[in-house]
Amino acid sequence: MSEYQVLARKYRPQTFKDVLGQVAIVTTLLNAIKHKRLAHAYLFCGSRGTGKTTLARIFAKALNCQNPTADREPCNTCRCCKEITSGSSLDVLEIDGASNRGIDDIRQINETVGYTTASGNYKIYIIDEVHMLTKEAFNALLKTLEEPPEKVIFFFATTEPHKVLPTILSRCQRFNLNRIPTDMILHKLQHICQDLEFTAEDEALRIIANRAEGGLRDAESLLDQILAYHDKETITTESVASILGVMPRETLFELDRAGKEGRLSTAFDIANRIFAEGKDLIHFIEMLTEHFRNILVIKLSGKDAPTLSLSDSERQQYAETSTLYRQDQCLALLDYLIEMQGQIRYAPSSRIALEAILLHIMRSHNRIPVDILVRRLADLSQKHDTTPAQSTPQNENVTEDPTPSPADLNRKKKTQPPPPKPPAAIPVESKPKEAPPKICPEKQREKDTLLQFAAVELEGTIQKH
Repeated sequence: MSEYQVLARKYRPQTFKDVLGQVAIVTTLLNAIKHKRLAHAYLFCGSRGTGKTTLARIFAKALNCQNPTADREPCNTCRCCKEITSGSSLDVLEIDGASNRGIDDIRQINETVGYTTASGNYKIYIIDEVHMLTKEAFNALLKTLEEPPEKVIFFFATTEPHKVLPTILSRCQRFNLNRIPTDMILHKLQHICQDLEFTAEDEALRIIANRAEGGLRDAESLLDQILAYHDKETITTESVASILGVMPRETLFELDRAGKEGRLSTAFDIANRIFAEGKDLIHFIEMLTEHFRNILVIKLSGKDAPTLSLSDSERQQYAETSTLYRQDQCLALLDYLIEMQGQIRYAPSSRIALEAILLHIMRSHNRIPVDILVRRLADLSQKHDTTPAQSTPQNENVTEDPTPSPADLNRKKKTQPPPPKPPAAIPVESKPKEAPPKICPEKQREKDTLLQFAAVELEGTIQKH
């Protein structure tokens, strides 16, 4: 029985036209070969699985191919192409920068760089993870990069170009590889399933493509794991979600409906499912973040927005769900979830933290935005200011003390000493005080309630910022 080859190696691109998502870079390299405008050092930067080392190998084959096509593509049938593909070529040396990172390793390259080629046109050094080299190793490589021997080309690949010395960067042609679009990855996975005679639901393959985060190699490795589980039966969405440890997207829509209807107990049911099935908690928070991002995009750009990586049925479902949320509500939830992604890792109880997050999302339907509260308060104040003040009615029938009789006056003079003469007072005309306007008890309660809501919202805003 022949040895099994993993999908990432079996379906690795062997020509420039097979490379996905890097049209500008492929065009530049092909034109450089056609017009013989070759640099002596190339730096390929990008995230994992985007084709950095693959591009370097294809470029090396195109330079050393004995029977290139009219488009300067490698033939993959000549001796040089086969040796480079199998990794046995003496003219193309691949070096792992993580394990050969010292100055002695670079000195060995400098000693052999002047040797002539064995069978190809160029002697090529491919250094993967070049950012792992030490500073001394980089410095030892400077002179060779500045004045390399004829027919010698260096290919560097790295995921962290900021760690490469500026003196190295200035001596290289730099290419930044894009993340591969989800639709391209999905199309590639469909092609692999057809080639292997497997049937798969599009939604199931889309879960794999989304989980790969722009890396084709990651998607192929995940598909390899899924195919090992199935035995020629249809690959379903449920099985993929179960194997990869992700929650189905329907769970998110269930959370939306329950929150709008006020069924807060659903938060505990969803949290219990996540922990009972051993789902990845961090990935679920990321799914929630992407979920509300999709809702916000649809509210702003419509369900046909090209920035959404969704199927037609999912777009329709999101369009219906977007009516349950306000724009400011989505923005607030996105801000909250991004903050929680960093904090939940350090929570003493991740289960309680998740339940609190879900409850916060569901209760967001009952929160009144600050701008609406301020507008209501302004309208209420304006309404009370325009209400005419009612003056307090005065009693016109004021009874005065009766005039005392002469006998009473004589009696008071005998029993009481004469009062001291008061100082002369300056007469001041006192203005009558206006009575405050009376407010209806119902209006007063409404105003107090709005003030309480505004205080809570403003307090949360101040604490956040």
